[in-house]
Amino acid sequence: MIDEQFARGTSAIHRLDARCRVAACLLLSLTAALARSDQAPLVILAAGLLLTVLSGASLGLVLRRTAAVNVFIVFLWLFLPVSTPGEALWQGLGLTVTREGVGLAFLVTLKANAVFFCVLSLLATIPAPALGRAMTALGVPAKFSFLFVFTYRYLHVIAEEYERLVTAARLRGFVPATDGRTYRTYAALLAMVLVRSYDRSQRVYQAMLLRGFTGVFPCLVRFRAGRRDVVFLGAAAAVTGLAAYFEWFARSGNV
Repeated sequence: MIDEQFARGTSAIHRLDARCRVAACLLLSLTAALARSDQAPLVILAAGLLLTVLSGASLGLVLRRTAAVNVFIVFLWLFLPVSTPGEALWQGLGLTVTREGVGLAFLVTLKANAVFFCVLSLLATIPAPALGRAMTALGVPAKFSFLFVFTYRYLHVIAEEYERLVTAARLRGFVPATDGRTYRTYAALLAMVLVRSYDRSQRVYQAMLLRGFTGVFPCLVRFRAGRRDVVFLGAAAAVTGLAAYFEWFARSGNV
């Protein structure tokens, strides 16, 4: 089973109803993703950071995940400032850094980190089976929830299968290099992973049907929203409303 490092805990966030956490994450993330100004993502980012602290997640693990996400953002900072037309801030080496490009890169950075911390604190703290059940309870189609849980469950199996194939290739003298033989070998490895994954999925599905599977995973978690969950969801809605107000004010001021 995949090690759910963030899902294990007894913090105030972990004790909240999973449905409320999913709904709050959706509200906050959508508001940040749809923003066109810096103010709304900043509000959501502050809320996400606070929720991450309240979740009691390991600082080292959070920093590693944050670094992994922002590695891709670095490439945007390399290209957006010099590829976006606008007012020049710096010129040299045949390149022009524009104010609009820097602003766009900064906005994308804010959005990405705001959504990341909301997902980390609210969704990653829910075990996968409970998350699938929560999505179904909120109206997500049961088939989608089933696919989500099933994919999550077997990701590590596919990874192990790939590692076995790579080990077998190395035992037969395969040494990676930048040539056609290496590319053909990796293509064959990926093809074998896909074929074996498909065969395994068919066997597992037939075995599940023989055991009476009806399309819904049983879950031992029973949702029970209380006053604390209602207050939390109301606070998330209030933060969303505040961010939406800042977004509206910024857009109206630019008109």
